[in-house]
Amino acid sequence: MGMDLVLSLLVLAAVALVAGAIVQWRRGKTGKQTGLLLVLAAVMIVNVLIWTIPNKDGTVPMDRAAEGVR
Repeated sequence: MGMDLVLSLLVLAAVALVAGAIVQWRRGKTGKQTGLLLVLAAVMIVNVLIWTIPNKDGTVPMDRAAEGVR
């Protein structure tokens, strides 16, 4: 259950970062911070995808980590 919570928090944080970038962009602040917020959100989403998309053998890395299999 711990990994589910972590992945859920990552998704929520990524959504919040995208929302923050949109707010900054609408206020006319199109500098580095807006781009960095979007880059960080993309990194978080890719991280979640890495842990949740099945491998070529059909197992999900998150499940393998829970089992203790390396």
